[in-house]
Amino acid sequence: MGVVDEVLMKGFGRPEGAWGRFGGWLMARLNGATEKYLVEMAGLRGKEQVVVIGPGPGVGLRAAARYAGVVVGVDPSEEMLLAAKRRCRELVESGKVELIRGEAADTHRPERSASVVMSVNNVHLWPDRAAGLAEVHRILKPGGRLLISVHAKWAPEGLAEEVAAAGFGDVVSKQWRPPARGAGTALIVKGHKSEQ
Repeated sequence: MGVVDEVLMKGFGRPEGAWGRFGGWLMARLNGATEKYLVEMAGLRGKEQVVVIGPGPGVGLRAAARYAGVVVGVDPSEEMLLAAKRRCRELVESGKVELIRGEAADTHRPERSASVVMSVNNVHLWPDRAAGLAEVHRILKPGGRLLISVHAKWAPEGLAEEVAAAGFGDVVSKQWRPPARGAGTALIVKGHKSEQ
């Protein structure tokens, strides 16, 4: 791994140290609008449980907690879990937000426990996307919704097809331009787990 790759990994892939803190600051500013937009798209209601894979500094956790029963953030980075805990302190203390160290392929969540799973700008960093999507399918309740957003320039080719191959139906994708200055066009992929 070269120096640039190492800096990118420490800043954004698995944030740690000073680079991780900088990455979290940047994520809050550039990803925040997309995270809030995905929360709107999810149509959260009542007591639904939401799992956010890679919540970074917690902007999306906070937005989802306004509408959901419980929001669970799963992140492999201790630095980001601490940042999310600071941003969502009162929500964590009340039990509305839970934070877990894990990753897409191992969320530590019970089978069929989540109504919605969301991920913003990290699916391209999952070590094994097929395993991550299988895990998402496992933890979603029948009828549950998956929403993934990723910068279009970093989007894995065929992401919508991968989501469909993982067993999701009604898979749609679209591009969206966040209003945040400096934020690139997002590719959003949405799908449902069947009611069976």
